[in-house]
Amino acid sequence: MSKEAIIKRAIQAVVDGDEEAAEQVARDTIAEGLNPVEVINEGLALGMTQVGDLFNNEEISLPFVIVAADAMIKAIAILEPYIPAESKGEKIGTVVIGTVEGDIHDIGKGIVATMLKVYGFEVFDLGRDVPISAFIDKAKEINADLIASSTLMTTTLVGQSALQEAVIQSGIKVKTMIGGAAVNQRWCDKIGADAYGENASEATRKAKELMLG
Repeated sequence: MSKEAIIKRAIQAVVDGDEEAAEQVARDTIAEGLNPVEVINEGLALGMTQVGDLFNNEEISLPFVIVAADAMIKAIAILEPYIPAESKGEKIGTVVIGTVEGDIHDIGKGIVATMLKVYGFEVFDLGRDVPISAFIDKAKEINADLIASSTLMTTTLVGQSALQEAVIQSGIKVKTMIGGAAVNQRWCDKIGADAYGENASEATRKAKELMLG
């Protein structure tokens, strides 16, 4: 089976939220000797970007996004052990990631955490509804290079702003990245975060740029 055919199936499996199809795509990727990174980037991640666009345009509801995210994560879990060492490279940096306090959604953050691991970051995922102090304490404990926070709701945007202030007040030398459905570049600029990731692929790229200068 050609790479193009598998990538097309990967996109469709995520858009459909079909876990079985996504897992089969992952197994076929391995069986055909394809580079898992290419299938993740050009297939699974692209499918998730399309799902995000549909959600932002109010064409699908949140439960469909959750199902799609689960399908992507299941496929990546199969592919991760087969990612070539040269794709991962040496550890790029250490990341503390979580969804801000008051927001119980875990979707996009979970995908970003998975993608960061795939691309050579050591990731400490604090989960959802995370207090500001937990971000700061963990970053100090592990000497983190990056704090990444997500929020899906406009009502919890203030948590990202407060986290940015807390980082400054704490004096720790750490980069900050924000993301989530309620977030945009304007908000990133307003609160002074170092980067904004619109989707998992962009967040991974921005994180690498922050670490590599």
